[in-house]
Amino acid sequence: MSALRTILVTPPNFDARAKAFLEAHHCRVEQPARAEGALSVEELAALVARAQGWIVGPQAFVTRALLQAAPSCRVFSRRGVGYERVDVEAVKALGRVACIATGGNEASVADHVIGLMLGVGRRMREQQLAMLAGDWSILVGADLCQKTVGIVGLGRAGRALVRRLKGFDARVLAVAPRPDAVYCRDNDITLVDLPTLLRESDYVSLHAPLTQATRHMIGARELGAMKPTSILVNAGRGGLVDDAALLAALRAQKIAGAGLDVYEGESDAALKAVALELLALPNVVGTPHTAASTREGLARANLIAARNVVAVLDGADLPRDCIVADGRGQGDAGK
Repeated sequence: MSALRTILVTPPNFDARAKAFLEAHHCRVEQPARAEGALSVEELAALVARAQGWIVGPQAFVTRALLQAAPSCRVFSRRGVGYERVDVEAVKALGRVACIATGGNEASVADHVIGLMLGVGRRMREQQLAMLAGDWSILVGADLCQKTVGIVGLGRAGRALVRRLKGFDARVLAVAPRPDAVYCRDNDITLVDLPTLLRESDYVSLHAPLTQATRHMIGARELGAMKPTSILVNAGRGGLVDDAALLAALRAQKIAGAGLDVYEGESDAALKAVALELLALPNVVGTPHTAASTREGLARANLIAARNVVAVLDGADLPRDCIVADGRGQGDAGK
C-alpha cells in the first residue's frame, strides 16, 4: 500500500466528520498547535512543504514563494469562498490546483445579514446600551418588512438572501456583473445600476468579490447618494467599502447605521483604528468576520474542502464552481 498523503489543516474548528473523511481516503491530517494567523511565513512554508494538500483558512496567503517552497503540495483548498489571498496565476503557472468550498456557507451568511439588518434597523445595540445606562425609554426603529433592499452581487450568498427576503415582502433591487434575466424575473428582482440602487434602497447589502474593480465601490460619493434613513450591510469583503468614508458618513448622519462583518482593518493594520472607531458607534452592529461561522456552516464547508482535496489527489472530477485555478497539465509542478 502506498504511503499516506499528508493534508495540512490550518483553519480552526475543523470537525471530526471532515477529518474522518480524509482519513478514510488514505490521508493523514496534520493540524498545527498554533492558530493559522499566529504562524510565521517561514513556519507555514515548512508545514506546507511536508504536505500533499493544504486546507486553508482565512488568514493565510498562498503566494508564489510559498508554492515554490512546497513542490509536493498539489492542492490548496480554501474553507470558504473568498480567494483574494491566493495567487491564482502562480497556482496555474506552477501546475497546482486552488479551490473553494462553494455551497458551504451561503445559508449562514444570508442568515447573518438578515440579523444585521434587523439589529441595526431596530436599533438593538442603541437600546441595550441605553438600558444599561439606566434609560429605558423607547427608541423608535425601522421595519425590514416591505422595504426596498438593494443587493450588490447575486452569487450564492446574494441568492440565499433573496430567498429570505421573500418572507419580509421586500422589494429587491440588484446589481450583478453577469445578470441572469430569467432568475431575476422569476424572483421579482429589478436589475438596476449602482447609483439607482443606492438612491432607492432602504437597506444595501454587499455580496461582491474583492477585486481591483470593486475595491472602494462604496465611498464618500456613494454613501452621500443613499437615503439618510438607509442602512449599509457589508458581510462580503473588507475593502468593498472605504471604511474611513463610512465612519465620516455615520458621524455626519448621512445614513442611519451599518451592519459590518468585514473591515479594511482585517488585512491592513494601518486601518485597524478606523474599524475600532466604527465599532464604537452606537448605530453600528459589528461582528469579527463570523457570518459563515456557524456550527452547521463550518461543518458543510469543512467537508466540501476535504472532498476537493481528495478529488484532486485522486485525479477525480470536482465541481467546476469549486475551482478557482487549475494548472494541471501545464508542466512541471515544482518549477
